[in-house]
Amino acid sequence: MQKERGLEAFVHDVVRFYDDLIGRTHGSMSFRFFLQPAMGLLMAARDGYKDAKTGRRPYFWKIINDPTARRESLHEGVKATTRILILGVVMEIIYQYKVLGTFHLLEAINVILVLCFVPYLLLRGPINRLVRWWLSRAHRTA
Repeated sequence: MQKERGLEAFVHDVVRFYDDLIGRTHGSMSFRFFLQPAMGLLMAARDGYKDAKTGRRPYFWKIINDPTARRESLHEGVKATTRILILGVVMEIIYQYKVLGTFHLLEAINVILVLCFVPYLLLRGPINRLVRWWLSRAHRTA
Protein backbone atom coordinates (compact mmCIF):
# COMPACT_ATOMS: atom_id res chain seq x y z
CA MET A 1 0.00 0.00 0.00
CA GLN A 2 2.86 2.39 0.86
CA LYS A 3 4.58 1.73 -2.49
CA GLU A 4 1.34 2.42 -4.38
CA ARG A 5 0.91 5.72 -2.60
CA GLY A 6 4.54 6.65 -3.27
CA LEU A 7 4.16 5.83 -6.96
CA GLU A 8 0.89 7.75 -7.09
CA ALA A 9 2.53 10.79 -5.52
CA PHE A 10 5.45 10.55 -7.96
CA VAL A 11 3.10 10.36 -10.96
CA HIS A 12 1.13 13.31 -9.58
CA ASP A 13 4.32 15.36 -9.24
CA VAL A 14 5.45 14.49 -12.78
CA VAL A 15 2.06 15.45 -14.25
CA ARG A 16 2.03 18.69 -12.24
CA PHE A 17 5.56 19.47 -13.42
CA TYR A 18 4.63 19.15 -17.09
CA ASP A 19 1.35 21.03 -16.63
CA ASP A 20 3.23 23.86 -14.93
CA LEU A 21 5.90 23.79 -17.63
CA ILE A 22 3.36 24.10 -20.45
CA GLY A 23 1.56 26.86 -18.55
CA ARG A 24 4.75 28.91 -18.51
CA THR A 25 4.71 29.39 -22.29
CA HIS A 26 1.82 31.84 -22.22
CA GLY A 27 0.42 34.41 -19.87
CA SER A 28 2.32 36.57 -17.46
CA MET A 29 6.09 36.63 -17.71
CA SER A 30 6.23 34.51 -20.88
CA PHE A 31 8.77 37.05 -22.22
CA ARG A 32 11.47 35.16 -20.32
CA PHE A 33 11.15 32.32 -22.83
CA PHE A 34 12.70 34.74 -25.30
CA LEU A 35 14.86 36.85 -22.99
CA GLN A 36 16.82 34.09 -21.26
CA PRO A 37 17.75 32.10 -24.40
CA ALA A 38 18.64 35.37 -26.13
CA MET A 39 21.00 36.23 -23.27
CA GLY A 40 22.49 32.73 -23.47
CA LEU A 41 23.01 33.30 -27.19
CA LEU A 42 24.78 36.61 -26.55
CA MET A 43 27.13 35.01 -24.02
CA ALA A 44 27.75 32.10 -26.41
CA ALA A 45 28.53 34.58 -29.20
CA ARG A 46 30.96 36.48 -27.00
CA ASP A 47 32.75 33.36 -25.79
CA GLY A 48 32.61 31.58 -29.17
CA TYR A 49 34.24 34.61 -30.75
CA LYS A 50 36.97 34.62 -28.09
CA ASP A 51 37.50 30.88 -28.65
CA ALA A 52 37.89 31.36 -32.38
CA LYS A 53 40.33 34.25 -31.97
CA THR A 54 42.49 32.23 -29.56
CA GLY A 55 42.24 28.99 -31.56
CA ARG A 56 40.41 26.98 -28.89
CA ARG A 57 38.39 23.91 -29.81
CA PRO A 58 34.60 24.19 -30.05
CA TYR A 59 33.11 24.19 -26.57
CA PHE A 60 30.54 21.37 -26.58
CA TRP A 61 32.85 19.15 -28.65
CA LYS A 62 35.58 19.62 -26.06
CA ILE A 63 33.18 18.72 -23.23
CA ILE A 64 32.12 15.51 -24.95
CA ASN A 65 35.50 14.34 -26.24
CA ASP A 66 37.99 15.49 -23.61
CA PRO A 67 37.25 14.05 -20.16
CA THR A 68 40.24 15.87 -18.65
CA ALA A 69 38.85 19.27 -19.72
CA ARG A 70 35.17 18.49 -19.08
CA ARG A 71 34.91 19.76 -15.52
CA GLU A 72 36.90 22.91 -16.23
CA SER A 73 34.88 23.63 -19.38
CA LEU A 74 31.54 23.20 -17.62
CA HIS A 75 32.74 25.44 -14.79
CA GLU A 76 33.78 28.05 -17.36
CA GLY A 77 30.33 27.89 -18.96
CA VAL A 78 28.51 28.24 -15.65
CA LYS A 79 30.78 31.15 -14.74
CA ALA A 80 30.04 32.84 -18.08
CA THR A 81 26.28 32.43 -17.64
CA THR A 82 26.09 33.13 -13.89
CA ARG A 83 24.33 36.48 -14.28
CA ILE A 84 21.78 34.94 -16.65
CA LEU A 85 21.24 32.01 -14.30
CA ILE A 86 20.72 34.35 -11.34
CA LEU A 87 18.30 36.47 -13.36
CA GLY A 88 16.52 33.26 -14.33
CA VAL A 89 16.23 32.19 -10.68
CA VAL A 90 14.75 35.55 -9.70
CA MET A 91 12.26 35.52 -12.58
CA GLU A 92 11.31 31.91 -11.85
CA ILE A 93 10.72 32.64 -8.16
CA ILE A 94 8.54 35.63 -9.05
CA TYR A 95 6.64 33.61 -11.65
CA GLN A 96 6.03 30.63 -9.38
CA TYR A 97 4.80 32.70 -6.45
CA LYS A 98 2.70 34.97 -8.66
CA VAL A 99 1.09 32.26 -10.80
CA LEU A 100 1.38 29.03 -8.80
CA GLY A 101 1.31 30.48 -5.29
CA THR A 102 4.21 28.25 -4.24
CA PHE A 103 7.80 27.43 -5.17
CA HIS A 104 9.03 24.14 -6.64
CA LEU A 105 12.84 24.00 -6.60
CA LEU A 106 13.32 21.18 -9.13
CA GLU A 107 11.00 22.85 -11.61
CA ALA A 108 12.94 26.08 -11.22
CA ILE A 109 16.28 24.34 -11.78
CA ASN A 110 15.01 22.55 -14.89
CA VAL A 111 13.48 25.67 -16.42
CA ILE A 112 16.53 27.80 -15.71
CA LEU A 113 18.98 25.26 -17.13
CA VAL A 114 16.89 24.71 -20.26
CA LEU A 115 16.30 28.41 -20.89
CA CYS A 116 19.74 29.75 -19.98
CA PHE A 117 22.52 27.20 -20.00
CA VAL A 118 21.46 24.81 -22.77
CA PRO A 119 21.40 27.53 -25.47
CA TYR A 120 24.85 28.62 -24.34
CA LEU A 121 26.11 25.04 -24.36
CA LEU A 122 24.72 24.28 -27.80
CA LEU A 123 25.59 27.57 -29.55
CA ARG A 124 29.08 28.44 -28.35
CA GLY A 125 30.79 25.78 -30.51
CA PRO A 126 28.93 26.55 -33.77
CA ILE A 127 29.62 30.26 -33.27
CA ASN A 128 33.30 29.41 -32.79
CA ARG A 129 33.28 27.49 -36.09
CA LEU A 130 31.41 30.26 -37.89
CA VAL A 131 33.86 32.92 -36.70
CA ARG A 132 36.84 30.73 -37.66
CA TRP A 133 35.36 30.29 -41.12
CA TRP A 134 34.71 34.03 -41.40
CA LEU A 135 38.23 34.93 -40.23
CA SER A 136 39.89 32.43 -42.58
CA ARG A 137 37.80 33.77 -45.45
CA ALA A 138 38.81 37.35 -44.59
CA HIS A 139 42.50 36.36 -44.49
CA ARG A 140 42.29 34.64 -47.88
CA THR A 141 40.80 37.70 -49.55
CA ALA A 142 43.21 40.14 -47.91
